Amino acid sequence: MAYSGGRDSTALLHATARACAAQGLQVLALHVHHGLSRHADDWVAHCRTQVAGWAAQGLPVTLSVHRLEGRPARGESVEAWARTGRHAALQRLALAGGATLLLLAHHRRDQAETFVLQALRGAGSAGLAAMPRAQRRAGVVWARPWLDRPREAIEAYVAAHGLDHIEDDSNNDPRHARNALRLKVWPALGAAFPQAEAALAQSAEWAQQALALQQELAGQDLPLCRGAAGLHVAAWLGLSPARAANALRAWLHEVLGQPAPASLVRRLLAELTAARDEPVAQWPAPGGRLRLYRGELRWERTPAAAPPAVVAAQCLDLSRPGVHPLPALGGRLIVELLQAGDSAAGEGVPASLLSKVDLRPREGSARFQPHPHAVPRSLKKCWQTAGVPPSGRAGPLLYLGEQLLYVPGLGLDARVRACPGTPRLSLRWLPETA
Repeated sequence: MAYSGGRDSTALLHATARACAAQGLQVLALHVHHGLSRHADDWVAHCRTQVAGWAAQGLPVTLSVHRLEGRPARGESVEAWARTGRHAALQRLALAGGATLLLLAHHRRDQAETFVLQALRGAGSAGLAAMPRAQRRAGVVWARPWLDRPREAIEAYVAAHGLDHIEDDSNNDPRHARNALRLKVWPALGAAFPQAEAALAQSAEWAQQALALQQELAGQDLPLCRGAAGLHVAAWLGLSPARAANALRAWLHEVLGQPAPASLVRRLLAELTAARDEPVAQWPAPGGRLRLYRGELRWERTPAAAPPAVVAAQCLDLSRPGVHPLPALGGRLIVELLQAGDSAAGEGVPASLLSKVDLRPREGSARFQPHPHAVPRSLKKCWQTAGVPPSGRAGPLLYLGEQLLYVPGLGLDARVRACPGTPRLSLRWLPETA
């Protein structure tokens, strides 16, 4: 459990420990010391005393503390820096403690506030969806069991059990956006509209459903728009405007590793139609640039952050769908399950063959067969024929024994593809952002 020592996390930690005592479960309280407040050391001491007292009473709870290193960069939001560092620390601490479930004490007021703040920033469905009730992150489920509970219910629990908790003095600083909303806007909003909290939290739930539908639709549209190494613009323009915008945002999120800036999405929507007939066009993007080349939109890393060459062979197990990071190579392999009957270009390879895939250094003798009736040719000639620029050729070569399996920018070798109608997996290489 994420445990700051404040009212909400104190209440949830206490309630969770009481519930787990009857089930033989152990609760690990995770406290992150941000190093931003002069009271931070006192807060750690309070949490240690509180947890030790509960443990002495027989509650199955222990405490783990982590201190963030560094400070926010010049111009960086303190809230954003603290949130990013806190989330990374909580994930590491949970995994180190052997936990697969991480509880957070956000409640209905928090959800309503998040919805309002995102709306004021002009967010779309992803932002208005606010905080998910549960989300899996690299083997840990982050859950908010009290997301539909009003703040008053938590205050009543704290009072009923006489729980001591921390009052963070920074919560009274209106320079932070959420504090300004709580201190200046919410009292008037609640007085004028008593049901505001419940109504706004409900709107966030509707936005979550809309976001899920958008993601499902993008999952159907993107396979139809994929080219050899990017987004096939002519196929993408065949979608309706709303579906094209949705697919573009999903593709950008995939290749950038983060949500694309709204300004970039708007610019691409406005300029791609006119630029598709140009031999080359490009747009700056996080970590590099987007380049239109031979009708395909591709993300290219900045030259200074080019992925390193493969220096040593290794064996990989790619038999399960998911994301397989290869940080030493500057990217990740995406393994996806193709449905029976799916005739998408590129097809796939039987999952049973992917339990032992060899990653090897690039060799001049490697030859690739793009389709069943083609003659295997050198990688250079295949890349040139497919119109893959040099920047799109970096990444790992994968083999099944002595047979070439996958080449970045070209895809699966035709000699290893499964027939449509049989269970199979597809492979894609995505470089990390710079």
